[in-house]
Amino acid sequence: MSAEWQAIWLTLKLASVTTAILLVIGTPIAWWLARTRHWLRQPIAAIVALPLVLPPTVLGFYLLVLLGPRGPVGELMLSLGLDTLPFTFEGLVVASVIYSLPFTIQPLQGAFESVSNRMLEVAGTLRASALDRFFTVAVPLARSGFLTAAVLSFAHTIGEFGVVLMMGGNIPGETRVLSVAIYDQVETLQYEQAHWLAGGMLAFSFVVLVTLYLVNGRLGRGRLS
Repeated sequence: MSAEWQAIWLTLKLASVTTAILLVIGTPIAWWLARTRHWLRQPIAAIVALPLVLPPTVLGFYLLVLLGPRGPVGELMLSLGLDTLPFTFEGLVVASVIYSLPFTIQPLQGAFESVSNRMLEVAGTLRASALDRFFTVAVPLARSGFLTAAVLSFAHTIGEFGVVLMMGGNIPGETRVLSVAIYDQVETLQYEQAHWLAGGMLAFSFVVLVTLYLVNGRLGRGRLS
């Protein structure tokens, strides 16, 4: 497999794993943010949104410090006989999950906030438990939010550069993702190869957004009909 295809495969693998993890951990957080009135709601919402305004290299740097062999988490992992996460695929996953967190939670939170309390109350009168009401009422009504969260998280992970470069470096077949491969090619003046990869990412991003808008538009019309 060529270096370019290795980078493409690794990027798709990273985006898939990251999106799956984000949907699992992001759903309960988004539900809590949408329904709670606890005083911690705003601080936690701010923490979730922090990657939107924080430079990726800053986030990557602090993750590197935290998870490195001299960081508190890295030292703990070494004491348990485990390898540290920087410059590994697993480290890329951790960095990507944190960096793409708002792209999962914010669409889900918005979708959950639009779920009618009346419908949840009616389900409660039919003796549906809180868990039943969540899976049989809230989740189906928030399906557009799940779609948006999954697509945006996947696409955002594919486009990551600063945070994955800081956390994973540039190890072919291990941490060299597509954005880093394009940077390498530009740095070595291989513009033709860079055009192919960059053009592919541009076309992918455009198709993803158009598809998302079309599907969400149909789901919106379906709810109104």
